[in-house]
Amino acid sequence: MPVAELIPLGTASAIPTRERHLSAFALRRDGRLLLFDCGEGTQYRLRDAGLSRAKLDAIFLTHFHGDHLYGLFGLLSTLALLERTAPLTIVSPTGLCEMLRALPGLAPDAHPFELRFVELNEGFGHAVVYETDAYTVEARPLDHRVFAAGYRYQEKARPGKIDGEGARAAGIREGWQYETLRRGEPVTLADGRVVRPEGLVGPARPGASFAYVLDTRPCRGGEKLAAGVDLLVHEATFTEAHRDRAYETGHSTAQQAATVARKAAAKRLLLTHFSSRYGELAPLVEEARGVFPHAEAAAELRAYTLTEAVSAAPSMPA
Repeated sequence: MPVAELIPLGTASAIPTRERHLSAFALRRDGRLLLFDCGEGTQYRLRDAGLSRAKLDAIFLTHFHGDHLYGLFGLLSTLALLERTAPLTIVSPTGLCEMLRALPGLAPDAHPFELRFVELNEGFGHAVVYETDAYTVEARPLDHRVFAAGYRYQEKARPGKIDGEGARAAGIREGWQYETLRRGEPVTLADGRVVRPEGLVGPARPGASFAYVLDTRPCRGGEKLAAGVDLLVHEATFTEAHRDRAYETGHSTAQQAATVARKAAAKRLLLTHFSSRYGELAPLVEEARGVFPHAEAAAELRAYTLTEAVSAAPSMPA
């Protein structure tokens, strides 16, 4: 079973710092990539992380503020220069296609590869925006100063485990027979007996999941995206000392992010989108852990396995 890993490429809000770059997260699964947001310099961060741009299948943009968007134009230009031919899906609020047409050399029909746009209209409630045989990505509206959407990556359920000893006792011998039972279908043996999966195959196992909730005040859409996820990535632009500022600018505090994680029964929380006023992230992490113990600050270029076991005592940032 392929293992999905999430790699933070940028964790700054609005202004990059010496240690933090602008918003972008890459999801790597089975050799392929999904990209969530594309702040300025994202193509360099893909290179720094050792991730191949050629493996990129889809990009998901939360909104049209520059720290989440401006890296897209350079990335598309580079993909064209590399003579990419595979289609690329871009999910975003409505208006991106027209934006690209206004920029020299970036009109959708000017590329050697097909751009497939999935646009979200303001006022939408929920949409499945991308799907493969292995997983889906859904979107819900968030609560920012401008129209914004969050995303949830959800792998499809895996077949339940089979009781090997019980199956053999029932007469199952061939590999295809085991696979048939795993699919929930009965197997007819050579002697005419029918072996049914009930009692031999356990319940389906849920696939790995993560939610990407940036930029937003705490909201119902974020909670729904985060419901029961293995890993929640939630913005934590400020501490509670600047709670009013967070509300005014359409952002969340670390405590509020942790409250969303707790309400949603997420397993783990990665904080991101940190204001440049915070040279050290320990105050934000400490604040979040007061509400949700399994919180930590996203470390750029570190690979986080979605189904990683929850540790008893997460380490504090240096």
